[in-house]
Amino acid sequence: MTVTRIEKSNPKYARKNTLTLTLHSDNLNRRQDVTVYNPYSQQKDLPIVILLHGVYGNNWVWMDLGGAHQVYENLRKQGLSEFVLVMPSDGGIWEGSGYLPLQQHGNFEKWIMDDVINTVIDTVDSVSSDSNLYISGLSMGGFGALRLGAKYAKRFSGISAHSSITKVEDLAIFTDVPLSQYQTADANESDIIYWCQQNKADLPPLRLDCGTSDDLIESNRDLVSKLQAAKILHQYQELAGCHEWEYWNKNLVKTLHFFNQIETNR
Repeated sequence: MTVTRIEKSNPKYARKNTLTLTLHSDNLNRRQDVTVYNPYSQQKDLPIVILLHGVYGNNWVWMDLGGAHQVYENLRKQGLSEFVLVMPSDGGIWEGSGYLPLQQHGNFEKWIMDDVINTVIDTVDSVSSDSNLYISGLSMGGFGALRLGAKYAKRFSGISAHSSITKVEDLAIFTDVPLSQYQTADANESDIIYWCQQNKADLPPLRLDCGTSDDLIESNRDLVSKLQAAKILHQYQELAGCHEWEYWNKNLVKTLHFFNQIETNR
């Protein structure tokens, strides 16, 4: 058991249709927060969409800076299937953890894959171990979504990423933390293409996009070239915009439509 204590918000007082969890994780040796949107549906086994935030962020930014819940509700009115949105903290170290299993600082991968996912399944009545699992993210969260989605390919039904950091070196654009602090036990651990190749037969549908004015555009183009060379099936779009919430608010629609199409075609 890696979560030793759970605190849950009371729907009587909390924001409408929103659950906040605080978990004490042995993987992190600290408390961290998770926001869940649409937790109280009467439906069962609803698909779960994990939304990972970027550098400087936390569990609240997808809603309070990106309006993810509003995007979702607008799409629901247009016929989108019902999902449960799960928005965890990255683990709260430095400007960002990279969602990596760091040798000296905590296992931020297991925080997401074990603590967050299992706690939501155990806590939210509308989801279960039978729920289809999707993962997306922006910037550092895009890196997390691509890497975790590829490494745990059998667990996910779809992967989507916006404006992604595509390698650890990209973190230097956003933080002064020495890249040596992001060392993992295995040199391949942080390599998205490595995991895509390792689990090629099991990879779920994959999409990514990046703004043409984004500082990460060349990094994304390089990743896409490697995906093409490795014959990894994927969808890629270059869209107008830069590295900002206006872009992510607008283009979250593409992620939710993408996941919805997968659900519809199952």
